[in-house]
Amino acid sequence: MDTMTVTIASLRSSTSLAGARESARHFLEDLVPAIAAEAADTVVLVVSELVTNALRHGGGTCALNLTAHPDSIEVAVHDSSPRAPRTRTPDLNGGTGGFGWPMVNRLARATAVTRQATGGKIVSALLAR
Repeated sequence: MDTMTVTIASLRSSTSLAGARESARHFLEDLVPAIAAEAADTVVLVVSELVTNALRHGGGTCALNLTAHPDSIEVAVHDSSPRAPRTRTPDLNGGTGGFGWPMVNRLARATAVTRQATGGKIVSALLAR
């Protein structure tokens, strides 16, 4: 298998977040050879975290791109903010987060933040297939 890519158009809300997770599941279900259930769950979790972060901290809109490679899945989210994600102390009491970016970094083989000349950035995570 070569690569297989799907781009999900601009996402703007929590309903878009649910749609991103659903689109990721459909993308993964169509892969040949099939991806293991645990690996698929990890990809969907990373999609959820990166899209949530982009909507919350990246200007309120984003685009999701998924690419299947022979031994990995790449999740890439483009948003309009040039600011890179940052690790912060998780909020254990107030519910303001701080868990997502460290979790993505633990689950991924590699993460990258690429600033775009046209504005914004792409945050990507490479996950085991």
